Amino acid sequence: MVLSMLTDAQGLPVATERPETIEAIDRFVQAFLGYGTDFQPILDAADADPTCVVAQAHAAALMLFAETGDASEKAKPYIRRGIEAAQGVSERERLYLWTISTWAAGDYGMSLMAHKALAQKYPRDLAAAKIGQVRAFAIGDSASILSIGETVLPANADNHFVYGMVAFGLEQCHRLADAEAAGRKATEMDRRDPWAHHAVAHVMETEGRIDEGLAWMEGLADTWEQCNSFMYTHNWWHVALFHLDRDDQAKALEVYDTRVWGRLKEYSQDQVNAVSLLARLALRGVDVGDRWNDVANYLAPRTDEHVDPFLDLHYLYGLAKAGRDSEAAKLATGIMVHATKVKPVQQVMWQQVAAPTARALVSYVLGRFDECADFLGQVLPNMHRIGGSHAQRDLFEQIHLDALIQAGRIDPARAIVDRRLALRPNIAHTRRLAERLAA
Repeated sequence: MVLSMLTDAQGLPVATERPETIEAIDRFVQAFLGYGTDFQPILDAADADPTCVVAQAHAAALMLFAETGDASEKAKPYIRRGIEAAQGVSERERLYLWTISTWAAGDYGMSLMAHKALAQKYPRDLAAAKIGQVRAFAIGDSASILSIGETVLPANADNHFVYGMVAFGLEQCHRLADAEAAGRKATEMDRRDPWAHHAVAHVMETEGRIDEGLAWMEGLADTWEQCNSFMYTHNWWHVALFHLDRDDQAKALEVYDTRVWGRLKEYSQDQVNAVSLLARLALRGVDVGDRWNDVANYLAPRTDEHVDPFLDLHYLYGLAKAGRDSEAAKLATGIMVHATKVKPVQQVMWQQVAAPTARALVSYVLGRFDECADFLGQVLPNMHRIGGSHAQRDLFEQIHLDALIQAGRIDPARAIVDRRLALRPNIAHTRRLAERLAA
């Protein structure tokens, strides 16, 4: 049986008889692309319209984005409904459901392949394209982040969100001038595009344009108030990094206290932002007081989840720095065990990167700096495999560098500092390290 078709705001046919479902789908796409919070309507529509495959797939994706240990289980009822209704729907709807179901099953490669196919055949499906970019980002496939954005751009040249999507892909592929141009274009089309702001911030941070980056982000920060907690805290995280690079640790700590930590402490990405910023502050010699323990209170329940290696490593470091030894040991052991059980497509990220990095982080906190430097030195060339941006993964290089210095391994430390100084010569902290190592 072929179901009745209505059309969403992107001009895409959707198998449903309910205009309310179309409205919920449009609201989901707008909130998702704009990093908003208007997601309850799609959950209501999925329950009210169980034969709408798109509504079920969107709802399942929303469950998976929670990044909790039970996220896949919470997504399953929506996926099951979608499968039951899939016979009478279009190829696009079936393919989109497939991308979400394979993601839930942990088959990341298959999910990304399906997203690429969707981008080629149905470039107006921007929710699918955006999720495809997120999946590529999670496995460190920068080329696919960019290719998906560039594939859908011609059919959406009037949509600022797409320029922001392309901008981030360009930045992750080191095409910095093109990335900045695309991000600025998106912002000119609509000042309230936080992902475009974020892409330009990455460019300026990479190029060491600290004062310019701070002015760019703070000049747009008023538009982030309605963003979801991830986008709000992450853009402010970038602001804090600019303050750190200006040698204003007090201001960076203030941004942590007022903007980065406290919006939604239960959410994984907010926790990652907090751990990452506290770690950088501590590496600069800042006394962060009891802040590690506050974060660790929200990390401790996550020791059995193993949703994503990038998340696990941040949870582990936060627990270890807080002195929560039993929880840190449990998580470190869990990472090792989980690495032996994952599907083949996930083996590199877990076995060759996450497991040795976990050992390195614990070694660092325990003061075994030689051991930390050895493990991190081996895995850093493949660190992109666990996802995260260049700026986020730089934390591991900073820990590696400090471990080398603490271990007295001056020559390799000097080589790293010289390279960092050549890329960003105006960073005072790096100059001080260079002078210290030269002495």
